[in-house]
Amino acid sequence: MELPAEVLIHNALLGLKGAPGTLLQIAPEGYYLVTCRFGDREHRVMLPVGDTVIIAKEHEEPAAEILDVER
Repeated sequence: MELPAEVLIHNALLGLKGAPGTLLQIAPEGYYLVTCRFGDREHRVMLPVGDTVIIAKEHEEPAAEILDVER
């Protein structure tokens, strides 16, 4: 995923359930840096990786071929 990326954000601590936002950075210190809307303003927020789900807003196109996985 190239950054910045339009995403949907799930985070129970802030009560976000599929909130639209922009992923700006994945920090090695263990947080996502995102911008998202609270009320009528856009805010920059650091969300812990362990408590946050980030989903790309654009869906993936199905692969033309299915790769065999060796087990």
